[in-house]
Amino acid sequence: MKTLHIRLDLDFVSEKPSDDQPSVPEIPDDVWEQFARDTARNTSAPKEPSARARMVTERLRQQEARGESPPGWRTSPAMSNGRVARRRKLWAVLGVPVAVAVAVVALKPSLLPGDPFGTDEGTAASPLPVETAAPTAAPGASDPEKPTLDKPFAGSPALRWADGEAGIVLPEAKAVGPVPEERVRQALKLTKKLLVGANLDPKTVRGARPEAALSVLDPEQPELLDELDTALRSPSAKHDPVTLFSRFDPDEVRPVGDVIKTRGHMTFKKGSHGGVAVRADYTFVYPVVRADGPVEVTRTIVRRVLDVELADPAQYEVTRGRLLLLEYDQEIGNSSCDVHDGYLHPEFSSSEPTGAPPSGPTTDPYDRSKDLDRDPDECGTVSRT
Repeated sequence: MKTLHIRLDLDFVSEKPSDDQPSVPEIPDDVWEQFARDTARNTSAPKEPSARARMVTERLRQQEARGESPPGWRTSPAMSNGRVARRRKLWAVLGVPVAVAVAVVALKPSLLPGDPFGTDEGTAASPLPVETAAPTAAPGASDPEKPTLDKPFAGSPALRWADGEAGIVLPEAKAVGPVPEERVRQALKLTKKLLVGANLDPKTVRGARPEAALSVLDPEQPELLDELDTALRSPSAKHDPVTLFSRFDPDEVRPVGDVIKTRGHMTFKKGSHGGVAVRADYTFVYPVVRADGPVEVTRTIVRRVLDVELADPAQYEVTRGRLLLLEYDQEIGNSSCDVHDGYLHPEFSSSEPTGAPPSGPTTDPYDRSKDLDRDPDECGTVSRT
């Protein structure tokens, strides 16, 4: 988005008239005196002057004969009127450019230096309201801007999304059947901790082991934890950690800035293990550049849907304060197909694509209105990043 910068300069206007402007002529002394005499004599008056007026007139005539002038004759009101005339002229000169400036600013207030009204379209877009349910359609088209180091989300619907954890807003906790409100609140907080540790933790994103996320999962699911350990230690097509964790190879790419855009929502209901079940549906947008080489910004978009439950330890053999991970699905936009080394591999427009060529349909990675495609073997293309 190009921002038009218009500088409005209101130059200082001197009281001295310019050559191309009508000036206020200097009034000679004899004119002032004639004006005084005419006024004193009141020659234009239609009726006979009063005795007091005749006395004043006679006194003025005598003073004129002696070469005297009344006190303050040329200091008031004549000079005062002269200043008023010049002030009016000054405002007349300023009036046109000021009126134009006011009209321009009224139409586009962002042109004012510093954007005092907070309407600068080039610095930040208005944030979206919190998502509380699945949207009914994909986001509209964005401005066709390419991302840069200064504006890594330019041209993306994620520009209006919340930053990082701020995009994970928990719903209001309420009791679900026999599960009290406090337990529901605990389940929601643990789910958020899992999402943050798996997708927003800087260490996780840079390829480290996602310890914070793993610490939320119940060790009473040994098979699940063993599979995740295998995936992190020896990634493969069968055990790939990116199915749950957002990780990039630090030798290949590095994040642009500290912001990961986030959008989604949570819902909860009575669980099947005596507790509360939570479904989390969130999309994360990661701007990255190559670790070395040309400075080109690209984005990878990851949508995750998790089903977890905070089970009742009084009824089931579970660990108190840990989550059961019942199911998880993901949809990844702009990452090489059929590369299973435990990392996401963004594609750059200036480079040849790596991995297997896409064979699936073209999808919009920002479309959160549809359910995820559960075919893990299909690799398609994205309509935008």
